[in-house]
Amino acid sequence: MVADQGLLAHQRRALIMEAIRRDGAVRVSELVEQLGVSDMTVRRDLDALARNGDLEKVHGGAVGLVGHGGNEVGFDTKSGLQQTAKQAVAEAAALLVTPGSVVALGGGTTVHAVAAKLVNVAGLTVVTNSLPIAHLLESEGVKTPASPSVLLTGGAPTPSKVLVGPLADMVIGSLHVDLLILGTHGASVRAGLTTPNLAEARTNQALIGCARRVAVVADHTKWGVTGLSSFARLHEVDHFVTDAGLKPEDRSALAEAVGELLVADDPETARERASI
Repeated sequence: MVADQGLLAHQRRALIMEAIRRDGAVRVSELVEQLGVSDMTVRRDLDALARNGDLEKVHGGAVGLVGHGGNEVGFDTKSGLQQTAKQAVAEAAALLVTPGSVVALGGGTTVHAVAAKLVNVAGLTVVTNSLPIAHLLESEGVKTPASPSVLLTGGAPTPSKVLVGPLADMVIGSLHVDLLILGTHGASVRAGLTTPNLAEARTNQALIGCARRVAVVADHTKWGVTGLSSFARLHEVDHFVTDAGLKPEDRSALAEAVGELLVADDPETARERASI
């Protein structure tokens, strides 16, 4: 996109949608620079496009919708979204991991942030279907004698660099892990945990089936979002870790549905328990 202060609203919005189709997501700050307009103008454009069902607004920008451009948002694009919230969630989720245990890590950027907190947990064995997580845990820059041993499942990679499909499902189905830490595209009381990728949904179900405990990590922007395919109901979740941006009424609904709600960086509601 080229900055042009003479662009009309429909021209700006067409360029925004072009960027969404190309990159999967846009940032307000980048659009301000590229379009040569104010922050308020960009936000009005995103509001209008969201009302039309063309995109989904998230904190600091917007992402494309499944069926509008047809592409799942890639790992690198998602890495730049909600970074502060993801780090807070990762810190809280890492406390659930016991030294010497076997932990399965699903795909996604929030789980990747959790993995970065586990590099020095003694005696840990990590099973993962995430290529970035396997690379992180095996990289020379972080690997120490105390670093986890890593088992990478087979399978075919998605745009999020997660291995899915029959091979991944077969390997995962033969395993038994103490704790699964899983991300999600969206979560709601009605739909449960969802993803836009049907094969990933099946592989996530296999991961849930092999775990003694299931922890879901998701920042507040994931609540109320529904992807194409459901892979779990909320009552299957033992620990749901989110950040303090989640609205009080949404916290109440979530706490009633899951085994334990953990709200990162919020001392008063850090552990809200509910029976499943």
